[in-house]
Amino acid sequence: MAIKEDIERGNDSVFESAAVSLLQDENDMAGKEDGYTDQTSSKASLWMVYFSTCVAVCGSFEFGSCAGYSSPTQTAIRTDLSLSLAEYSMFGSILTFGAMIGAITSGPIADFIGRKGAMRTATGFCVGGWLAIYFAEGALLLDVGRMATGYGMGVFSYVVPVFIAEIAPKNLRGALTTINQLMICTGVSVAFIIGTVLTWRTLALTGLIPCAVLLFGLFFIPESPRWLAKIGREKEFEAALQDLRGKDTNISKEADEIRDYIETLERLPKAKMLDLFQRRYLSSVIIGVGLMVFQQFGGINGICFYVSNIFETAGFSAAVGTIIYAILQVVITGLNTTVIDKAGRKPLLLVSSTGLVLGCILSGVSFYLKDHNLALDAVPILAVTGILIYISAFSAGMGAVPWVIMSEIFPINIKGVAGSLATLVNWFGAWAVSYTFNFLMSWSSYGTFILYAAINAGAILFVVTLVPETKGKTLEQIQAAINA
Repeated sequence: MAIKEDIERGNDSVFESAAVSLLQDENDMAGKEDGYTDQTSSKASLWMVYFSTCVAVCGSFEFGSCAGYSSPTQTAIRTDLSLSLAEYSMFGSILTFGAMIGAITSGPIADFIGRKGAMRTATGFCVGGWLAIYFAEGALLLDVGRMATGYGMGVFSYVVPVFIAEIAPKNLRGALTTINQLMICTGVSVAFIIGTVLTWRTLALTGLIPCAVLLFGLFFIPESPRWLAKIGREKEFEAALQDLRGKDTNISKEADEIRDYIETLERLPKAKMLDLFQRRYLSSVIIGVGLMVFQQFGGINGICFYVSNIFETAGFSAAVGTIIYAILQVVITGLNTTVIDKAGRKPLLLVSSTGLVLGCILSGVSFYLKDHNLALDAVPILAVTGILIYISAFSAGMGAVPWVIMSEIFPINIKGVAGSLATLVNWFGAWAVSYTFNFLMSWSSYGTFILYAAINAGAILFVVTLVPETKGKTLEQIQAAINA
């Protein structure tokens, strides 16, 4: 965004003047918004912000239901449909392949038909996918259904945090956006727990419940005001902002500054995928994409998708371990929503990455001892401790914070295409990890966890050197500072 040093000398002067104007607008907003945002959050009724967030995160819960489905159903599906390990690995991982396609299209869809329209589209794919899984009698329909739910996940993973970030006051943005990750964890955990008592077909039908709630709730919440302003629907923009800030709140300053900011952005050239690699946007792209790389290649989806099998392999009760895992990630993620706007994004990422390294090392040591017949009594305890530390650490920061930062750092004129790129990278990593996990474990169980530990150690260096603190800043301040 802040492009005063990055515009090529040969560019039209209008781009240069727009850039300078944009920076001035951002600096003005930094001072002004501190006043009206705090007033808004303290005096106005924000019930519509909370209600809209609750509706949107039904998509996050659906995301979690899709992600958590494969772990408790592995044995039953393989037995009922006579699937090989490779076929089930394809079933588990094709979810993330569908999510990659969803990621590619999520930004353009959200920009073209709005944030609410994108959520409706994702819900439709999830409904079709769950029904296909329910009626499946072989691998083909099973995979088609899994891929459809994956597509919905890919769209949800982008549009839900973006929608929440665009409707929330700055002093609530971090906590409300983190609810996205809380509900993902809750969806995973519910699938884990009820999957121990329901058949795999019945469990598929439970995935329709959050879809129904979301579709119904979308009729009662406003569209993102920033998106409405961006496409020129002026009356709807003001009405949506008024609904979100309270009927008695004076929204004129906030509305004018959003409007002026978007008008300035419109003077800049429309961003395409290749434009993301220009100097003016490069810092934002490196941070957003880099966090997604480390989040996924640190091993989370391999461990999440097959946690029951990990506990069985280590000699621990799969049912008990899975339930503890499920409860723990919900509790830690819930606590995270209360501290992210106080502790800050960067400290949480550093603590989280350190815990991930420790959890991977403990799990790796447990499987090393088992493979070499050493201290076999300690193997289950070390494995369970390592996995629980891992999921606690992930839930404490690396799970939610990259999505929060992604929703904050991209300027609105590139948010669609940049968000699609970051989400695509995220889901490519999820696919690669979930597909290779069983094969890596067959190659070397302890080596797999040591590899993940090394990647998470790299995340610590990345956060220390490149990731800025965004706590307590407006979206415009954040983007100006990163791209200055």
